Amino acid sequence: MVEPVSDRVRQAIRRIPDFPKRGIVFRDITTLWKDQALLKLTVDAIYQHYEAKRVDKVLGIEARGFVFGALLAERFGVGFIPARKLGKLPFDKITEQYQLEYRIDGLEMHRDSVRPGEHVLVVDDLMATAGTALAVVKMVEALGGTVAGIAFVVELSFLHGREKLSKYDVFSIVKYATEEE
Repeated sequence: MVEPVSDRVRQAIRRIPDFPKRGIVFRDITTLWKDQALLKLTVDAIYQHYEAKRVDKVLGIEARGFVFGALLAERFGVGFIPARKLGKLPFDKITEQYQLEYRIDGLEMHRDSVRPGEHVLVVDDLMATAGTALAVVKMVEALGGTVAGIAFVVELSFLHGREKLSKYDVFSIVKYATEEE
């Protein structure tokens, strides 16, 4: 019997308690990058979920979303858009702030990265409260784009971020129902 993708990915993810602050459990997905088979399995799972949809661009959220996003852009045969932390982009940009579990932050992207009518697949490593995903969705839609879907490797479902994204096709490979898992 073949082990489900979610189980293989879950087993590989490293759990780091009290990072970046006490009470937070960090889910380290860099363990997936060092194993070519797991990296391919992860990218394949996301690609297969969205392959029948129109995808004109893939947007990766800084920083770990860049790795998965760039690989997916290549797989779809489309361009890649980086959503960067504030102050990192040199050209005309659009900016959106959001609330994290433990601070306020912001993202930006170049205004010319999305053309009106383009379908953009948003990719990040982890969804907690969905603040970063919502910020990116607002920027894509403000530029006239359509969100084709929002993909995560990990979803912390106990934080209910999916509810904030209910009008979008949200896909995650691994879901954690509690912080203790």
